[in-house]
Amino acid sequence: MEVRHTTNPNDVKQYTTERLRSEFLIDSLFAAGEINMVYSHYDRVVTGGAIPINGSLTLEDKETLKTEYFLERREVGIINIGAEGKVVVDGQEYSLNKRDCLYVGLGNQEVTFESSNSSDPAKFYFVSSLAHKQYPTKKIPIEEAEPNRLGSDSESNKRTIYKYIHQDGIQSCQLMMGMTLLEPNNMWNTMPAHLHDRRMEVYLYFDLDQEDSRVFHFMGEPNETRHLVVKNEQAVLSPPWSIHSGVGTNNYTFIWAMAGENYTFTDMDSVKMEELK
Repeated sequence: MEVRHTTNPNDVKQYTTERLRSEFLIDSLFAAGEINMVYSHYDRVVTGGAIPINGSLTLEDKETLKTEYFLERREVGIINIGAEGKVVVDGQEYSLNKRDCLYVGLGNQEVTFESSNSSDPAKFYFVSSLAHKQYPTKKIPIEEAEPNRLGSDSESNKRTIYKYIHQDGIQSCQLMMGMTLLEPNNMWNTMPAHLHDRRMEVYLYFDLDQEDSRVFHFMGEPNETRHLVVKNEQAVLSPPWSIHSGVGTNNYTFIWAMAGENYTFTDMDSVKMEELK
């Protein structure tokens, strides 16, 4: 597991493009037959991707976490962004189609990933945060997630938000997780921008249909913005002091996940357009 430390926003002002990408962009989560993970010191969040090919892949990293099993002090949210697969939690199987979500709580000792068809594998994206209480494992297919339709064509941000793990959905300790789908010919997300100083966030961009499609992800303090050029199936770590917004060369989908102090989706501090520089 790769480990990344926190950064001071005053220092980030001096970063080169290469340094900015090495600190905040996760560019290689998904590899056939592997689990890849990044441990961030922002709220101790682990971000990972798994593509099982021949047999199952086990969620574990005792050396980094110094625990007997992965969820000894953690919870995890899993969303499949590939073909059909299944997650096995202490012997209980959960089938996940594309865009289905599974929450696995504190105390479950064995979590494995499998693909239904190795020639067309599942792609499991997951985010894990610390937990202090056990909540039941629960699956929610995208068909059962409540859609929240926002934006407009005139603003280039017509989109549907699906909230999976949150206060009024699947219950957790502090992890919140969901997905936003932009309609065709709509490219902007989270603009006007906002901050939430009480928690960090991770974005995974995917379903960019063309090889040369990109998302320009904006980050930084409102008066000191920077950008990252992001490819399909790459993720961005967003610190509490940073905005997190983006515009694509075409429409796309992204998964957002948050962890920190407050367990309220609407806990955010809006940034006026005139404050952005």
